Amino acid sequence: MAAHTSQSVAKAAGSEVGQDADNAARGRSRRTDSRTDGGKRSAGPGLKRALATHWYAWAMITPVVLVLGVIIGWPLVRGVYLSLTDATERNVGRTIGANHIEATYEFVGLDNYAAVLADPVFLQRLVWTVLWTVACVSITFALGLGLATLLNREFKGRAAYRMALILPWAVPGFVSVFAWRFLFNRDNGILNKILEGGGISAVPWLDDPNWAKIAVIAVNVWLGVPFMMVALLGGMQSIPGELYEAAEMDGARPWQRFRHITLPGLRSVSMTVILLSTIWTFNMFPVIFLLTRGGPGDATEILVTQAFREAFVTSPRDFAVSATWGVLILLLLMIFALVYRRSLRKQGEVW
Repeated sequence: MAAHTSQSVAKAAGSEVGQDADNAARGRSRRTDSRTDGGKRSAGPGLKRALATHWYAWAMITPVVLVLGVIIGWPLVRGVYLSLTDATERNVGRTIGANHIEATYEFVGLDNYAAVLADPVFLQRLVWTVLWTVACVSITFALGLGLATLLNREFKGRAAYRMALILPWAVPGFVSVFAWRFLFNRDNGILNKILEGGGISAVPWLDDPNWAKIAVIAVNVWLGVPFMMVALLGGMQSIPGELYEAAEMDGARPWQRFRHITLPGLRSVSMTVILLSTIWTFNMFPVIFLLTRGGPGDATEILVTQAFREAFVTSPRDFAVSATWGVLILLLLMIFALVYRRSLRKQGEVW
């Protein structure tokens, strides 16, 4: 009887365990299904919850997005559209007195791009723009790195030197360019007066094509060095001093410490400032236009000043061709940025 009772209890316990296992399995299945279904169904509520939780962030960025859309987005779309037409000052819509003349320009597809790319002027402007950009960025980076290295050391009057070197960055760009234009004046410029005082004949800074190119590069470097110096100096000050102390204890010389600690520590900052400086220099309209106006002749014309010339100088003003130049400039910079980013990713940099 006892054995029979124990067997019955064992069977009952076993059945209960089995039922519990089945119930647990069904429960897990239901929970899994509910999570899966809930995940699909809760995508909407999740977005709403994010909007409700971070409403202030969305409220802060919405005006910025709207302003950028109006200031950048619409002109960009309009420029791309005009580059696909034959719009000039003769066939665009305009109002003369009380009379309004409707636009008569037509859609021409990629004809403008084919014409610009086939024009030898485009290649000439592109070559000089690339040379101008490479020269300016290279010299600016070298000088900025050297000055940042010097100012990263402790010495008397360091703050005064920093302020003096940042001064060109604080002065408005057009004021600096006009000041340099007076310095480069062939007859009354200070630079030629100094040269004449030393028995050297006056240099035609802005009248000779080669000297004009040197002049615009020098002015742009003078304007760009402060930014490069400040950025690299900040990067140097973020490098732990213990690394230099350990290297010095191991007998590393100053050049070795600079090569194996400073330069690798500045890698991320250097990549960023080189990219920004390249984009800014490639589109540096004020220096070229205010200093030489693209001259003498067209010796210092870059892509962006050529686009300006097509829209506001030549007659009749060709808005379609000017827009085409602008779109090509944008495409070139986008290609450069993508190639630059890809090369950084290959080197292990995240950007």
